Amino acid sequence: MTRVFAWLSFVLGTLFFALPLIGTFEFSLRARRGEYSFDTYRNVLGDPQFQATFLFSVVAALVTIVIGILIVVPAAFWVRLKLPRMRPVVEFISLLPLVIPPIVLAFGYIRQFNTASMIPLTGSAMGTNLLLVAGYSVLALPYMYRAVDAGLRTLDVATLTEAAQSLGAGWTTILGRVILPNLLASVLSGAFLTFAIVIGEYVIAALLNRPAFGPYMVLIGPNRAYEPAALAVIAFAITWGCMGLMQLAMRLTRANRKKR
Repeated sequence: MTRVFAWLSFVLGTLFFALPLIGTFEFSLRARRGEYSFDTYRNVLGDPQFQATFLFSVVAALVTIVIGILIVVPAAFWVRLKLPRMRPVVEFISLLPLVIPPIVLAFGYIRQFNTASMIPLTGSAMGTNLLLVAGYSVLALPYMYRAVDAGLRTLDVATLTEAAQSLGAGWTTILGRVILPNLLASVLSGAFLTFAIVIGEYVIAALLNRPAFGPYMVLIGPNRAYEPAALAVIAFAITWGCMGLMQLAMRLTRANRKKR
């Protein structure tokens, strides 16, 4: 009986999740009257504005991932090694972006770094892009920190550090050649989640008036019939592609550990 309820719950959950996606995908194929076609996807992928905004978001995501790794990995490593009592505080701080709306963050940036301030970053495209990446780094902080911290739990950080120090390694070598390679799967998990978040983000990019993929999806919605559905399917495919790559990285890491 328990198994029946489990399967029933699984089927209902799958239908609840899959039916809207199937309906959206089916609608996106109706651009040609009387038959299904991929005309909508050809129109979307061939749109120069789509290509420009998507490339902009991809570059922003990659920069955000690099910044996240440079900040989170050393911080999580140091907290676990030297400040274990501070872990609850650091975890609480890392979760704050989940409870602070992105609109508050964006307005804070605009107010603090407007053209009348001492650091007028909003006065140039490069400065605004820096604010955008900073905002993305804050949004991705909970996911990157959780992924790295989970990876550090599986390592004997103190022993690895002492062994490396006994061989004459400095902190940079320890982080770059000892800790980071052992955290590769966790870092990749955080990176893929960050990529998925940045690609679909709308609020900060729209308020800072940057040509990102999120505002493009919203902009094209009222003006086209089938393209918004195609964009939704593409965005969903990107997100699930990132999730699949994350699982693949974790499996490869486990397989390598078993071989050792």
